[in-house]
Amino acid sequence: MSKDPALREAVLSWLEHAGGVSPKSQSPGMLMLQPHWEDVVAAAAAAAPRDEHPDLYTLGKGDGTLNQWTLLVESGLAYAAGLIAVGAPLSLAGVADDFVAFCTGPAPVAERWLLLNGTFPLGTRIPLGQYTLQTFTAEELLKSVPMPALHSIQPWSHALDIITGAPFLHLPEPGHRVTRSPDRSDATGPHPEAQHWQALLPLMLWDEELLQVDSVFTVARGRYFDLNHQDVPTRQGQHTGDAETEVRATGDFRVQAADLPALTAFCTTISAKIDAVMVGRTHSRRIPKERAQRLQDAATRLLDAYRRTRHHDSVGETDYGKLLLDYVVCLELLLRSSNDRGGRGISSTLQTRASALFLSPEEQNHVRALTREAYNARSCYAHGRAMKEQTEKEQQEKLQAVRILTQKVILRWLILTPSGPEDLATLLDAAPGPGREEHIHQPLRIFFTTTPPRRRPADIALA
Repeated sequence: MSKDPALREAVLSWLEHAGGVSPKSQSPGMLMLQPHWEDVVAAAAAAAPRDEHPDLYTLGKGDGTLNQWTLLVESGLAYAAGLIAVGAPLSLAGVADDFVAFCTGPAPVAERWLLLNGTFPLGTRIPLGQYTLQTFTAEELLKSVPMPALHSIQPWSHALDIITGAPFLHLPEPGHRVTRSPDRSDATGPHPEAQHWQALLPLMLWDEELLQVDSVFTVARGRYFDLNHQDVPTRQGQHTGDAETEVRATGDFRVQAADLPALTAFCTTISAKIDAVMVGRTHSRRIPKERAQRLQDAATRLLDAYRRTRHHDSVGETDYGKLLLDYVVCLELLLRSSNDRGGRGISSTLQTRASALFLSPEEQNHVRALTREAYNARSCYAHGRAMKEQTEKEQQEKLQAVRILTQKVILRWLILTPSGPEDLATLLDAAPGPGREEHIHQPLRIFFTTTPPRRRPADIALA
């Protein structure tokens, strides 16, 4: 039974006439001229007053007029009339009930949905600060789109099927107007990773595999879903007879159901550490302020490098030096101190501090050598000198090694960074002894024992 019989009957009466209009003549203006449309508008105004459903009304200081474009087009009602005109099998009662729900349901809050190229179990729901990482069931997605009665015939219905079970990071955006087609540049910028780094970084520190953002959507559940098939990367699936199915294309970042408790605990802990650092933006002391900015700059550089890296760190030849530069700059941002003097010795400082983040001599030597090699290659690229000749495979292996090192350094930096005005660089510069054991080795052991990423570090087991 409909929540508002008067509105339901008005819509059914209008559909009888609107469905008889020739498809070539079914412009919004023509459909608004059909009998009973004024009844639909009047019944909608009575069922959904402006103070309860402001998103259905025109903006400004007007007299509170219902936005007829929203009622007709954004609800899916005009599309339903077009389907009736061409004889498509359609439940008029279902359309009327969906329209009543569109008008009288709770006023939606706009959300930003980031589609990730990873694979997560159905039922995943992990809080990440203001964000939530979630895989949606088919039923949950169907409730998120307007006019579910049109699902099997809507042009986006196939895309909806493809993203069932896909992982989304979603974020409420209460101030975002949802009754217009969004301009993506106004909210996400050219690359969404930079804006949403605080939610993405914990996931990327969990596993060494690449995790990337495939698409960004604006969603107001039950009212608007900015979904386009072209925005969902796909690949060929299994053959069923002569038919060829299409499935969502995914990367190598895969989480099993058994991993969810550990992943949730890891993300919760790392999100809290990120928040603790970013509080420093309003601190009265210089070091906490700079620390927050350095973390943000390093994280956005890392995520931008992820975006420009293809499968298994495969990149174009011209991007090899740029990516190395980004990774080394990440290391510099986190490991250098505002108290350091300029000039020579930067490479040595980075090597010393990066290696001090690791516990076993074997790992320390490996990190020292890799940091030195990466910094030398970065200097060659930055200063226009010839870089060491390498095959494509050698470049990919080197990029992967430096990327993973950068991930490890960011994670350990987050674990160890003091929340007060103390400088982590001072602790890393200290000679091996009781101080390093207390301030570096012991906190790392505790973290990686209680809240490890997917792969427990080798130096923790060996130390």
